[in-house]
Amino acid sequence: MRRGYEFCTSPSLPWQGIMKSKLVAETSGQRTFVIVLDPGEEAFASLTAFAGQEGIADASLMAIGAFEKATVGWFDFQSKSYRKIPGAMRGAELIGDIAVDEEDKPSVHIHVMPDLGDGSTRGGHLLEGFVRPTLEVTVPESPGHLRRRKRSELCIALIDLEAS
Repeated sequence: MRRGYEFCTSPSLPWQGIMKSKLVAETSGQRTFVIVLDPGEEAFASLTAFAGQEGIADASLMAIGAFEKATVGWFDFQSKSYRKIPGAMRGAELIGDIAVDEEDKPSVHIHVMPDLGDGSTRGGHLLEGFVRPTLEVTVPESPGHLRRRKRSELCIALIDLEAS
């Protein structure tokens, strides 16, 4: 089991977890990892760091867990920026992907459906999320290598199949 990424934690929590990961399968060069984040770890930064450390260029990700605090947003095409969705966000299901950007660095894209604490949910992009009590993530690599390119008309980077 691997441990690391201590820099991805919340200063507000007295106990700081260290992300753990395990390679659970490898077939024809395609790997599948399980990652467990502990209380206080920031999910987006931790998963981005993990993808860089492991050289992941194309993968999907699925997760279940909860946050002490999360920032979720949606992309406003008119202002070309992310708008934050207000509210304290807790339990969550996540789905996303990992590709590489124009500088060959990992580009993590996560959609999340957090619970607002009263049984209602809001969906959007995970911008930041501090884990509590855990976040369990499965990351299976894909056979290809995907690349994100910035689309100037949208001001966002999207997967470019021609460049992949």
